[in-house]
Amino acid sequence: MRQITSGNVVATLLAVLLLGVSSQSPASELEARERCDHFTSTKRPFFGDLHVHTRYSLDASTQGTQTTPAQAYQFAQGGRIGVQPWSVDGKAQRSLQLARPLDFAMVSDHAELIGEVEMCNNPEVTGHNSWQCRFYRAWPRGAFYLFNYMAAMRASHLGLCGDDGELCDAAALAPWQEMRDAAEAHYDRSSACAFTTFIGYEWTGVAPATGGNLHRNVVFRNAQVPELPASYIDTPGETLLWDALENDCNDSDSGCEALVIPHNSNLSAGQMFPLQRADGSPLDADYAAQRQRMEPLVEIMQHKGASECFYAPGTTRDELCAFEQLSRDNIARFDTPPQPGTGFLRDTWLQGISQQAQTGINPFRFGVIASTDTHLGAPGAVAEADFLGHGGDGVPALKAVPPGLPDKLEYNPGGLAVVWAEQNTRDALFMAMQRREVYGTSGPRIVSRLFAGFDLEPALCAAPDMAAQGYARAVPMGSDLGPAPVGAAMTLLLAAQQDAGAGTEPGLPLQKIQVVKGWLDADGERHERVYDAVGDAEPRGTVDTASCATGGSGHARLCAVWSDPDFDPSERAFYYSRVVENPSCRWSQRLCVAGGVDCSRPETIGEGFEGCCAAEHRPVVQERAWSSPVWYQPTTP
Repeated sequence: MRQITSGNVVATLLAVLLLGVSSQSPASELEARERCDHFTSTKRPFFGDLHVHTRYSLDASTQGTQTTPAQAYQFAQGGRIGVQPWSVDGKAQRSLQLARPLDFAMVSDHAELIGEVEMCNNPEVTGHNSWQCRFYRAWPRGAFYLFNYMAAMRASHLGLCGDDGELCDAAALAPWQEMRDAAEAHYDRSSACAFTTFIGYEWTGVAPATGGNLHRNVVFRNAQVPELPASYIDTPGETLLWDALENDCNDSDSGCEALVIPHNSNLSAGQMFPLQRADGSPLDADYAAQRQRMEPLVEIMQHKGASECFYAPGTTRDELCAFEQLSRDNIARFDTPPQPGTGFLRDTWLQGISQQAQTGINPFRFGVIASTDTHLGAPGAVAEADFLGHGGDGVPALKAVPPGLPDKLEYNPGGLAVVWAEQNTRDALFMAMQRREVYGTSGPRIVSRLFAGFDLEPALCAAPDMAAQGYARAVPMGSDLGPAPVGAAMTLLLAAQQDAGAGTEPGLPLQKIQVVKGWLDADGERHERVYDAVGDAEPRGTVDTASCATGGSGHARLCAVWSDPDFDPSERAFYYSRVVENPSCRWSQRLCVAGGVDCSRPETIGEGFEGCCAAEHRPVVQERAWSSPVWYQPTTP
């Protein structure tokens, strides 16, 4: 790493049972700025997207994306962007606009090839006429695979960068500065605090032998950032990345501070969360402590699938784990199917408490967020009803010409990151991410809250100061709790509110809140169980897949104080909530219906709609929200 140089707010006030208002200031703020008008001491949820690619990511630019970082931030605030640079029948290029602006966003272009993208697209940059850049411009799809293979699997430039990569480093300076400038220009520092930006990037590595995804997003707290980001080429290993960020940022006394978010662990072939170091030695307390410091969060959902848990037909395991599960375990498209232990978070959290029992520190103490991983520069474009593809390694933006399905069936619109914070500022949001008081949704703006304590009272759900009592008597999602007083019961305060919806897309009612528990027994064996805590065990909501009309009933709001019927105060455990929405049509089914497809009548299956009748097509989806866990510690960790 080089030397350091230098949503609008959530729609109307939510139910007072979920929020509370005060004028106190949050601790440890570094910014000198006005306090936000909406400041809330018991915190409120802010919705955003921390995984956004623009024209400076090679896999976006070679697919036709032209969106700039500034345009991405404008889109997040409600602006319109052209997401496909072509016209159909003489009409203007297709464009997109969010029905509701986001509260925060971060452009996260791939660090490894920023210089090459600028070099090959800018005639003024040395190296523009190299054979590699001529290949890039003549056959973008081929360049997509060749450049990414060298950078992500070989940790190497392709030869156009000079002996030490100095030409590509020089070429990367201008786009990296543009990303920084765009984030600064669109950060609202007024007391309205309508929109927050973060400077960041993606560190992009792939394990060559398995094709396992090692990708991570780096989030900087403020504008004090490296002259250039540390890429996988510079730091080909997670500990090398953490070392670089600690040495040149977090521990540099420059004001720079960063955290790291692993993503796509469902495609990591089990290598995102290794149980040994790179040299084959077992994980130790130093590794676990560094990972806790640097990687407090993980991405549980994005357009390449969900990473919560594994499901296989014919097993007794949680069927809701089948949600947006891909058919392979790696990002390189090797033909190896997923299975327990290949990167799913529930297994990883269980491994974490097992490791803690051995070393004293949990290396996998992750909170969760979700995001889109859009490659169209369209943060927050998560609506099933308006999915235009993602423009990366699926169907290229240049080829996603309607009518037809704009992307591969396996992909989805992605999710949102939600942060419980006092106000919508960089400091407040970043500190919330550090303490793991965050959650992820599969797209809807579901409000979800969890507190864990001992002997919480059912009357809390009706208390006007529910949130204040939650903080006073319990701990919020993302925290440690324990040990339990003698005779005490483990209780969770669970509250959720349906997405209020916007425009022509009203939010759907909720079906239920579930509690997922993982624990170690006295013999060190790992266990998991899913409990229906409140709501309906089976959905009362309905969806007509022939028209995509929804009906039936559900819940606008759910709340319960749930007591663990199997609590053993001597057993190490974690708990998280899963809020499940009523069923609705998936994006692909909506387009199949709009295209008039009837799979019993082959003549209705037009070009581009073949996927509507494929065996792997999933017409119905149940959107959801996952909280960060709470970890019960029977003894001091």
